Amino acid sequence: MSLFKARDWWSTLLGEKEEFDQGCLCLADVDNSGSGQDKIIVSSFMGYLRIFNPRPVKVGDGAQAEDLLLEVHLRDPILQVEVGKFVSCTEMLHLAVLHSRKLCVYFVSGTLGNVEHGNQYQMKLMYEHHLQRTACNMTCGPFGGVKGRDLICIQSMDGMLMVFEQESYAFGRFLPGFLLPGPLAYSSRTDSFITVSSCRQVESYKYQVLAFATDADKREETEQQKLGSGKRLVVDWTLNIGEQALDICIVSFNQSASSVFVLGERNFFCLKDNGQIRFMKKLDCSPSCFLPYCSVSEGTINTLIGNHNHMLHIYQDVTLKWATQLPHIPVAVRVGTLHDLKGVIVTLSDDGHLQCSYLGTDPSLFQAPKVESRELNYEELDVELKELQKVIRDVKSQGVWPMTEREDDLKVSAMVLRIDSVSQATDADVGTDSSPSITVKVTLQSRVALQKAKLSVYVQPPLALTCDHFSFDFMAPEMTKTVTFSVYLKRSYTPSELEGNAVVSYSRPTGIPRVIQCKFRLPLKLICLPGQPSKSASHKLTIDTNKSPVSLLSLFPGFSSQPDDDQVNVMGFCFLGGSRVTLLASKTSQRYRIQSEQFEDLWLITNELILHLQEYFEKQGIKDFACSFSGSMPLQEYFELIDHHFELRINGEKLEELLSERAVQFRAIQRRLLTRFKDKTPAPLQHLDTLLDGTYKQVIALAEAVEENQANLFQAFTRLKSATHLVILLIGLWQKLSPDQVAILEAAFLPLQEDTQELGWEETVDAAVSHLLKTCLSKSSKEQALNLSSHLNVPKDTSRLKKHITLLCDRLAKGGRLCLSADAAAPQTIVMPGGCTPIPESDLEERSAEQDSTEWFTNHRLLIAEPPAAEDSALQGLSE
Repeated sequence: MSLFKARDWWSTLLGEKEEFDQGCLCLADVDNSGSGQDKIIVSSFMGYLRIFNPRPVKVGDGAQAEDLLLEVHLRDPILQVEVGKFVSCTEMLHLAVLHSRKLCVYFVSGTLGNVEHGNQYQMKLMYEHHLQRTACNMTCGPFGGVKGRDLICIQSMDGMLMVFEQESYAFGRFLPGFLLPGPLAYSSRTDSFITVSSCRQVESYKYQVLAFATDADKREETEQQKLGSGKRLVVDWTLNIGEQALDICIVSFNQSASSVFVLGERNFFCLKDNGQIRFMKKLDCSPSCFLPYCSVSEGTINTLIGNHNHMLHIYQDVTLKWATQLPHIPVAVRVGTLHDLKGVIVTLSDDGHLQCSYLGTDPSLFQAPKVESRELNYEELDVELKELQKVIRDVKSQGVWPMTEREDDLKVSAMVLRIDSVSQATDADVGTDSSPSITVKVTLQSRVALQKAKLSVYVQPPLALTCDHFSFDFMAPEMTKTVTFSVYLKRSYTPSELEGNAVVSYSRPTGIPRVIQCKFRLPLKLICLPGQPSKSASHKLTIDTNKSPVSLLSLFPGFSSQPDDDQVNVMGFCFLGGSRVTLLASKTSQRYRIQSEQFEDLWLITNELILHLQEYFEKQGIKDFACSFSGSMPLQEYFELIDHHFELRINGEKLEELLSERAVQFRAIQRRLLTRFKDKTPAPLQHLDTLLDGTYKQVIALAEAVEENQANLFQAFTRLKSATHLVILLIGLWQKLSPDQVAILEAAFLPLQEDTQELGWEETVDAAVSHLLKTCLSKSSKEQALNLSSHLNVPKDTSRLKKHITLLCDRLAKGGRLCLSADAAAPQTIVMPGGCTPIPESDLEERSAEQDSTEWFTNHRLLIAEPPAAEDSALQGLSE
């Protein structure tokens, strides 16, 4: 039994499919019994009025037949019920029932029964008022300081306060600036009405001001007639709380002061009589109702707050004193005395769950039974222990989670179909007449029932999808779902990859979320067309193989300009963006050459060539096929792309700073002009209008420049990723790296899918390369002792990054290997091939080692064109 759970004293469920709200619950001695025992009055929007007097035989009993004193169907929906002295010439309590177009006052009386059925109760209508306007809520109290009777004030839906002096209608007043009705309460100490307007501010109106203000019936008259017929309705005080209010309650446990409590959507406020805030409390959960009910210590007030998490919180001012759980969400809460039990908490939900409960604990009467003592049989325990150890060994050998069973829940497969006959590229901008599109079909096959399966598809920009999200609310066992979508090139530059990814997230029957993915490869025809080969180009690469050259027509069918020739050794590719790439196969040697005017355009054709060669020889049954690269590492071309990307980043920062300055200037000129226009004495503008127009044009021009720079930066980042893929591929072929080592390089050089001003490619790659140089590629413990900065800031330039990339290639050329094992940080004894020398530690050593180093880098001239500084200075930069 939980300590923080409301103790059920009595409960019942009212009616069927009835609705209730905060005004539908009231506690009072409505039958004037004089015993001090409260009765529970509950009304509903269906027009039912019920009066309960709970008398459970034992704690937790449900409602008995004799607990219901009276149940009446009044036909019209009941908005609110209140109990007070509403009939003249008597101080007995009467029941006021508010309908949408009628106010009724009843007298509830009981007759002693002479038989076992008990007492009989009945309601007698004392008087009623028919309303001219639709009512919203009401409040009651001794308006104007009258003694021995209560008056009623009704707020209509159009903002009119209608005051009734018992059997007669007194007056009606419209609230100024009214839009929607809010909660309404009356403060007897200040003789004022307090409400919350649509402006999200608490407003207080004196009763005397309302009584002497212009009558509501004269609202349509002219302004002069209004002034002549009464005073203007003026608010006493206002307080902006910044949110809509759910309820208002005014309490006075001390004769010298009263407090106004306002329950908002996220906070509850306690105000003084003059509208000043005593305190406020930010609530963690969305509240549903509240009730300030007592003052335990001097100067503090206890408040009950119910929320939508089935909880009831008890606060002493702003301090949480107790939290208790309820079986329902309360919309109304009251505290009263029932059956000689003081402080019973009565809650009502919107579906009619009425409960009387109390706080605290119940004594636990459970006693643990005594354990029977028995003699231990050690031989049986040894046998049982050996059996359990055998089970543990079997589980360890088989694995705790069998992977095949988990993967069989859902199978995802993707199939790339042929090029669409009618292109689906509706918003493509590639500079040609039309951009082709290709259809991809993804199939989901479930083994068990799955819920909320979502399929997300991602391709590398500037490739785009006709639809990238698919949802499946429920998948029955052995059900197959198939979706199709089209992929096309949206912009006039080349993507960095032709690989797509389909990811499915779903929940297993046990509720455990799972994610499974499937990759698919798009054909080269999607972004490329056959073109004329070019004899000369600015950038060339040569790939060596260990097998005889293959006809390019068998590797790239459909891209040859000579379809009749079986032995094609030259082929041209024209990307949709306009750039051209030429592929040549040597007739005498086992080499292939790729050349283009743009360095980054070499990547896709080189990668496709190697993949197609591997597939070709696998079909032939040849398993020892290998590619290698012995040319110069094109670091200088790679560094030019890095510098261009970094320059666009710096330009973006400068443009944004300039745009911010012009925006501040624009707002300052606007304030100056507004001051001039508000001035009663006209003054010359002193060319402020001209300055405003010029600043506006500058803001528009700078905003367009920022957008253009962002588009250029995105394009430069895509080209930089293509060049990075190419450099990683060449390093892997150059040093014959394993797939795990290539994956480490990709993680270091391609850490970001998207480039931003806050976290850019340069500082991220610099930190990753520095970490590799400090750990697995370190040469001494001195380098490992260098501390790397944990903060990534935009560098001043790219010189340090280029130095570290050069140093990384240098270390790999010396025989260094990439690994992420635990002993990667230990100093390595590198076994270098013949002709290799260690990296010089000083300028003198560097000059003496220059000749031997030149012999080793015969095929890597670009690494010698800009010899790196001593490694001490290079690694010193890692900790900057």
